[in-house]
Amino acid sequence: MSQTLTMKKMEQKLQRADRKHAHLYLFCNFAALMIISAYSGMMLSHTVQTTFPAGGDSRKQMNAIFMLTLIGCVVFTVYAASLFFRHKSRQLGILMALGASRKRLVPGLFREVLFLSGLSCTAGIAAGFPFIWIIWSLFRLILIDSSDMKLAFDFRCLLISFGFLAVVVIFSCLTAWHYLRRTNIMEVIREEHINEPVKEPGKWCAPAGCVLLAAGVLLGYCTPSFYLSKYNALPPAWISILYAPAFVGLYMIMLHAVIHGFRSYKHNPYKNIIARSMMKFQGKQTINNMIVVALLIAGACFGIFYMPVMSIGTMMQYAAQPYDYFYHYRADQPLPDREAVEALAGDYGLSLKDWGEMDYISLGFGALTDIMEDDGVHWHEEYLPVAQEIRVISEDTWNALTGQETDVLPGTYQCITNTEETSFSVGSSAKHITNMATRVQISTEYAGVLHYDLLTDMRGYRVLDNTDYGLLSEGLTNDWKGKIVYFNVDGKDSYPFADALFHQIVSCFDEECFISVFYDRVSAIRAREQGIADWQDTDSLMHVDPAEADSIAFRQMWEYIPAFRILSQNDFLLSTSVFLMMFLFIFIVCILTALIVCYTRCQTIALNNRYIFDDLKKLGASPAFLNREIKSQCGSVFKVPAAVAMIAVYLLFILLLYGNDGKIVFSEVVSLGACLGIEVLLSALVYGIYRVTVAGIRRKLGISA
Repeated sequence: MSQTLTMKKMEQKLQRADRKHAHLYLFCNFAALMIISAYSGMMLSHTVQTTFPAGGDSRKQMNAIFMLTLIGCVVFTVYAASLFFRHKSRQLGILMALGASRKRLVPGLFREVLFLSGLSCTAGIAAGFPFIWIIWSLFRLILIDSSDMKLAFDFRCLLISFGFLAVVVIFSCLTAWHYLRRTNIMEVIREEHINEPVKEPGKWCAPAGCVLLAAGVLLGYCTPSFYLSKYNALPPAWISILYAPAFVGLYMIMLHAVIHGFRSYKHNPYKNIIARSMMKFQGKQTINNMIVVALLIAGACFGIFYMPVMSIGTMMQYAAQPYDYFYHYRADQPLPDREAVEALAGDYGLSLKDWGEMDYISLGFGALTDIMEDDGVHWHEEYLPVAQEIRVISEDTWNALTGQETDVLPGTYQCITNTEETSFSVGSSAKHITNMATRVQISTEYAGVLHYDLLTDMRGYRVLDNTDYGLLSEGLTNDWKGKIVYFNVDGKDSYPFADALFHQIVSCFDEECFISVFYDRVSAIRAREQGIADWQDTDSLMHVDPAEADSIAFRQMWEYIPAFRILSQNDFLLSTSVFLMMFLFIFIVCILTALIVCYTRCQTIALNNRYIFDDLKKLGASPAFLNREIKSQCGSVFKVPAAVAMIAVYLLFILLLYGNDGKIVFSEVVSLGACLGIEVLLSALVYGIYRVTVAGIRRKLGISA
């Protein structure tokens, strides 16, 4: 009985001596679980799920960055557990040397592992939700608040958190069992001092890594589009493996940074030799951590770049509008006339000028259409003479509205696109135009594009010869006719007036007009005539709710949404608040995780090699020399992954913007300039944390500045 008590006391004493490593283990698990819980809670919240369109690029980006963060946190916690047990091995070895059997040590070890893992992970999960609430509330308080910003959690996100907790606990238990099974007691005691060097490659490693990184990104990004166009089929899931060379390249770049660095030591081979040697001898752990940091910073940049890319071009478009107010409506809707609008403006002390009205008609246009095969994977192109609804104006109307003279030849049509020609509403495949009321149909062909930003939307406008326009207008009912109204304010505009006019316009439409920009009446008619139930009538995404006229969904999706300059400029943050909040949150989570990993790794390298610094001080090394070695060591961990990630993501964004429409337009150049400015600020943040880390290590090692 006395021996058992003595062994317990010895075990407790060794655990107390090892508290600093237990604290590090607790902190790493807590941080990882808090980040994963917060990210999954935000991503799966009802607010985000109802705002981000299913299958849209923004949702795909959000999911992709979550996978990067998840991988990073898994590697982070695995590293923390490995580090904890490397130090724990000394305690186990001492107890075994004193006669404790492995069977005797198993209960205490697993009890400690389960307690530490369960405590840190549970606390991390619990802290995730306040973390979301604090950031969300600050965003609403400092930047923008709206009815769409009411955060509603879906607690099924806890399945991800508890799954991650299970991974942490299982891996920790397996690692504990692995160390207990070691038979060489002296090897167990010395485990924490055993290095993990990597095989030293030639200096070709970094250039080859850059080539592989670029090749992997290009292959992974371009191959799905090539597959789509080549085989008329959805690309298989395995095609994502083409990104693999990018990860190999990233590993090679980090390997070169650890082994050789990016400075030439040819003329001074002994410079920073201590720091470089430490990096080499613990190369495997260091490289793994640097890869994780690079991936996380890449995710942070990808998230934060979304904000200027989405906002700058839109705000420039608002500023360039030739009219302050521009809206369209069906001719059978009782919208306020000029006198009513002027009376409303008078209530706000405004007068109007440059008032204009013009007619348009909606017709059925032919188009090449993708027809999905029964397998749900392949499709074929088929020309349909009556495929989609397009709004049409005459050439005289075009000339009067824009002041641009055009002469559309009979039997042809011209598409209207925006100035930068990035609109997706341009179509050149139509060979027939149909009056949907009388079914009069004429032949036509594409005759080029015209430019006018206010006539560019998801539906699209076409310009016809006056004679063709008159022919196709005969017999059209009012639900296929429409009016466009435009005017300016004489003097300074008023947001309250714009808001009041907007809500008055919304209240004038009847129920059948509250349709999405994606709803196509011609497609619906064709389906019904073929005896097929029209899915658009039952799909909630095809309709909007006028009771939610101030919501993001309504402002972005309504077919007849007005273009009021002052309303658009002031409500831009309102209409995109959830998108901006989510990607800002992604940035915060990723950069926070990356900086924690960097800080932890630098602390580990320095403290594990404390005896080296102590020996150097005894040999007479100056504080300046020791400081230089610490800075060199920490610099590689912080600076190399950050530089690689920022450069790679910046080049990737150039590729993405070019891939959208085959060009880089002026607004995108401005956006890229803003992204470059963000990277400068982010570099300053990384450098600041690097300085804090160096100062902390210097204090712990007892080295003066």
